Amino acid sequence: MLLRRTTIGKGLPDSVHDWTKEPDIGLSNQNDTNQANSRKNWRLLRCQNGLRIFEEPVEVEYLARSCSRSMRAVGVVEATCEAIFGLIMSMDVTRYEWDCSFQYGSLVQEVDGHTAILYHRLQLNWCSMVVWPRDLCYVRYWRRNDDGSYVVLFRSTEHPNCGPQPGFARASIESGGFKITPLKPVNGRPRTQVQHLMQIDLKGWGVNYVTSFQYHSVLQMLNCVAGLREYFSQNDDVHTIPRIPVMNTMASVPTVRKDQKHQKADSKTKQADSANENSDMIDDESEDDDDFQAPESSLEEDGNVDSDAKGSDPIDLSCFSGIIRQDANEKSRNSWSVPDSNIFKVRSKNFSHDKSKVSAGKYLMELVAADWFKDTKRMDHVAKRKGCAAQVAAEKGMFSFVVNIQIPGSTHHSLILYFVTKSLKKGSLLQRFADGDDDFRNSRLKLIPSVPKGSWIVRQSVGSTPCLLGKAVDCSYIRGPEYIEVDVDIGSSAVANGVLGLVFGVVTSLVVDMAFLIQANTYDELPEQLIGAARFSHIEPSAAVVPVLDDTSSAVE
Repeated sequence: MLLRRTTIGKGLPDSVHDWTKEPDIGLSNQNDTNQANSRKNWRLLRCQNGLRIFEEPVEVEYLARSCSRSMRAVGVVEATCEAIFGLIMSMDVTRYEWDCSFQYGSLVQEVDGHTAILYHRLQLNWCSMVVWPRDLCYVRYWRRNDDGSYVVLFRSTEHPNCGPQPGFARASIESGGFKITPLKPVNGRPRTQVQHLMQIDLKGWGVNYVTSFQYHSVLQMLNCVAGLREYFSQNDDVHTIPRIPVMNTMASVPTVRKDQKHQKADSKTKQADSANENSDMIDDESEDDDDFQAPESSLEEDGNVDSDAKGSDPIDLSCFSGIIRQDANEKSRNSWSVPDSNIFKVRSKNFSHDKSKVSAGKYLMELVAADWFKDTKRMDHVAKRKGCAAQVAAEKGMFSFVVNIQIPGSTHHSLILYFVTKSLKKGSLLQRFADGDDDFRNSRLKLIPSVPKGSWIVRQSVGSTPCLLGKAVDCSYIRGPEYIEVDVDIGSSAVANGVLGLVFGVVTSLVVDMAFLIQANTYDELPEQLIGAARFSHIEPSAAVVPVLDDTSSAVE
């Protein structure tokens, strides 16, 4: 299972931060401005035990004062990625040989082949006579990337079989994990860069606010990278099979009958099989471009750009309104604006033979309004609402593309974007999408996300990689008179829901960009063009309103 080419299981669990999406420290491209900007978010704190220790200098307002800043250790280990990964995944006695912060660990629940809930006791050695020891209950998720690197992510959670333990203070991991990346071998010996990130709230009473306690504890945990390096330097041909003892000695854990264990084992097998079936999804969502079909004709032949692009005459926005107001000032709250299209990269005319991308040109449609709704249930087909931007556009003979981003929770929210064009050109890619079947739509509608303003952890989680929406989450399509609505169910994907759990909690401090396009899969469809994009600034959940959805509104096909 550990050697599959691409492995994701059922996806990233709820609220686990994927901090590995941005460029790696030490593996950067000096000509990449995005990577240059990313490096500004880390400063070198110290060098110790052959490691570089970095700290994120930005204070995160939404975290407790007792929570440490995000810190990362980077080192090189002379071993294969697989050997290091196997050792990191184990929580048996071998961990004592390289992790000085480890006291005990056990398996609480195996969710699927890539996700587990673990119990972990820390050995911090800081005034141990007066300071209670810390323990953890956290979700651990792993995957193997196409480049051979491994990612292991942590995030604290609660579990009924892993309650507070007598004599221990329950710490909380805000974000953490390992990234294990292969490097070029030297003199025939394998080399691997190991990054270990940790941001933890040590909890407790009083002492957790002491900065020296926070730094000592986090540095002791990060030093395990040096422990890995020394462990492999003194052991030849290490191939560790991950072993984790099952939790069975904790006083608060109820006894599980044998028949229940067998039922759980069967359930695990089914979940693992399901995980394998879903493991191909990342390939479809990523930019490996296997779907592109190059024609037999010469690539020098000129193709026609989709002329649905909005003309020189702008649409009068005064007749459209929405819950969220338009304001180009990013410091304003609860507002939207239209970002510069050139910040997004799309497939160029020559993509079929050189995989090149260029800055996007003019938008095909214009963003005219945005709504922010809430209700006790999921809100579908919002474009039927009387007086909404799609209905107003239809009355004026214009066509609308409506995106309804459905956010699950105890209170359901919907963020609705209305893109409008004066006409829909027959035979264009946009017209084929609007009138096509759901299989075609799922294979073509692409989202390009970005977080221009937000904490490093949020930017890591969201990333900026284009994603085929229909392959990542469940999408429903409603083709109405002069509009098409796409209902995007974020709750249908553990990956998307996990990222959402992080973003929604701090959405009032974020500036978020979303661009939409129809993916070009043939030479004649190139270059790609963006349907439109939106930039949302400091959205307030409390500003959402309950909509009136009239079922008697316009019929759909």
